[in-house]
Amino acid sequence: MNNRNLAIDIFRGLTMTLMVFVNEFWKVFNVPHWLEHYATMEDGMGLSDIVFPMFLFAMGMSIPYALERRIAKGYTTVSTLKHIFGRTLALLVMGAFICNQESRPMEGSRALWVFLMIVGFFLVWNQYSKGWKPARWLKIAGILLLGGLAVCYRSTDGDLFQGLWWGILGQIGWMYLFCAMAYLLCREKKWILPLLWLAVCLMNLSVIPMRDGSQLIGPNILADFGGALQLGKGYGAVMGLGGVLLTLCDWNLAGRSTGQRLALGFTAAAVLLVLGMATHTGWIVSKNLGTLPWCLFVLALSVALYTLLRLLEKKGWTGWFKPLQPAGTATLTVYMVPYLFIVLWIIVNPTIAPWLTGWVGVAKCALMAAVYIACAWGLTKVGIKLKI
Repeated sequence: MNNRNLAIDIFRGLTMTLMVFVNEFWKVFNVPHWLEHYATMEDGMGLSDIVFPMFLFAMGMSIPYALERRIAKGYTTVSTLKHIFGRTLALLVMGAFICNQESRPMEGSRALWVFLMIVGFFLVWNQYSKGWKPARWLKIAGILLLGGLAVCYRSTDGDLFQGLWWGILGQIGWMYLFCAMAYLLCREKKWILPLLWLAVCLMNLSVIPMRDGSQLIGPNILADFGGALQLGKGYGAVMGLGGVLLTLCDWNLAGRSTGQRLALGFTAAAVLLVLGMATHTGWIVSKNLGTLPWCLFVLALSVALYTLLRLLEKKGWTGWFKPLQPAGTATLTVYMVPYLFIVLWIIVNPTIAPWLTGWVGVAKCALMAAVYIACAWGLTKVGIKLKI
């Protein structure tokens, strides 16, 4: 149970690779529509629309492994709670900083501010060697640096540093907190977790208008709880808890043959696909709205992909993943590397070449994703790796 699950690392790595790949699309022209985000009311989803929910799913899959590993090592409940709150706080802080510099024009040198922001992140949350005495002072320096950046921040409209919508990392932080606490509280009565998943699915259906503009249920306590728990429309919890449940199912099937596990995994994916089609009759597929059909279709894809990766892991056919390994094991570092390149972009302010269009532009985005992963690999080799 507590051994590292290579299939989750591969799943997470593929998802992060796709994330930094699609995040490059704004630097090229005429990307094929099926690779982009679909519009809010456009009934469908592109490749860009499945990346974030799949990452939430991977996060959910990792939670039971991480918490059970801590418990097996003898950590107390209080220590584990501190660990959960510490990881959540780190993601919220990083998300807030990134969101402020991306969402509003800034006064002063944005390039310098972003660079110092990344430096601060690495000073505070770098994976220092155990017992290395300067680490404490570097962390303090990072905290002071980030505090100074927050105090000095001003938008061109004179606004101060704000929470805004917390950014991608902040959303991951809130969903991690909810899913980790749910697992920790229910680990002795795991049958509650699927009921909780059904509850957030119902909450999602109740707060998002149907195709005809009506709502399935009016104002209700589930929606109120969702707002209080920072769940929003509930789609993040649907994906995160879905990952938690898949890990629990994986553990329960440990004694089954490979063929049986494959059959059950693909059957589960098919059931989710059918459920997605059923809810699609009432709601559109929309990432921006966070509709349940969108969640269920991505869940079906995620379960099928994980089932396949488990087979490849079992057969030892995972060598192809080695070039992408940093994206699975140094995921947060890979996510931050592009911001160092954004600093250069802000300074140089280049004009996008007109020939970076269509599939040529897509190839350039794939190349940059490979560069980011290579840079993260290089950073880890010299002892620089974000770890929360």
